Amino acid sequence: MATKARIKWVEGVMFVAESGSGHAVVLDGAPQAGGRNLGARPMEMVLMGTGACTAFDVVTILRKGREAVSDCVAELEAERAETDPMVFTRIHVHFVVTGRKLDPAKVERAVKLSAEKYCSASAMLAKTAAITTDFEIREAA
Repeated sequence: MATKARIKWVEGVMFVAESGSGHAVVLDGAPQAGGRNLGARPMEMVLMGTGACTAFDVVTILRKGREAVSDCVAELEAERAETDPMVFTRIHVHFVVTGRKLDPAKVERAVKLSAEKYCSASAMLAKTAAITTDFEIREAA
């Protein structure tokens, strides 16, 4: 299964990235790197993509398990290597899952399945980064 993207240089260190499905996003650097701070940094996009990938899994698994999930937030914090290529060395994902009478064992299972089996972004980043997860459950109003 092929996935495509097209990255077009705009100016300085600003680029427009277009996904194979036709969605576009602006990426830019910090002013000290020659950017104008008009978009997310490329490595921020990698981290955001990882968070979206794993949150997608968690929501999908919980819904398939007939859990009444109404919200899921993945909060990520990462550390990078001090020297080039400055890969991620540590990533922590904190899930805040909201719903009605959610089963903590099912939420824990969904988080674990995403981390260990389904999230392709996490699987790739785990080659250089220690990835940890935890979660909290909030009752929907």
